[in-house]
Amino acid sequence: MACSLSLLLLVLCGLTVAEAQLKLFNLRASDLSSNILGITDGYVKVFCGSADLGETSVRNNNQNPWWEEEFTYFKAQENDVLRLEVHDSDILFDDLLGVCQRQIKVGTHEHDCFLEKGGTLHYAYTFGGKSH
Repeated sequence: MACSLSLLLLVLCGLTVAEAQLKLFNLRASDLSSNILGITDGYVKVFCGSADLGETSVRNNNQNPWWEEEFTYFKAQENDVLRLEVHDSDILFDDLLGVCQRQIKVGTHEHDCFLEKGGTLHYAYTFGGKSH
């Protein structure tokens, strides 16, 4: 009896931390700030929890960039933090324009995030194995 109860608890605990697919898509920005060197050369770094999912390509001289890249992560868990960092690519040092953070939830969601140095990041994600 004790063995079957332990097994049941182990199964139930496993269900609460089930991993699922996170898909991030439709990344775009509007009204990114300009700097002394000219119009922003923007790109986005993507993280989920402690995982580095990669970064977009750089969109040169564009205050309203749109990125075609989609990011998929198969080990995401509900309430993991999705972190998007918007950067301006420069010759010596890239400038951080702003950070967007949100706990992921099941379903498909679209969000707008206001960046500290001006502009807005728009993005969508699906979590839980559903496709967009």
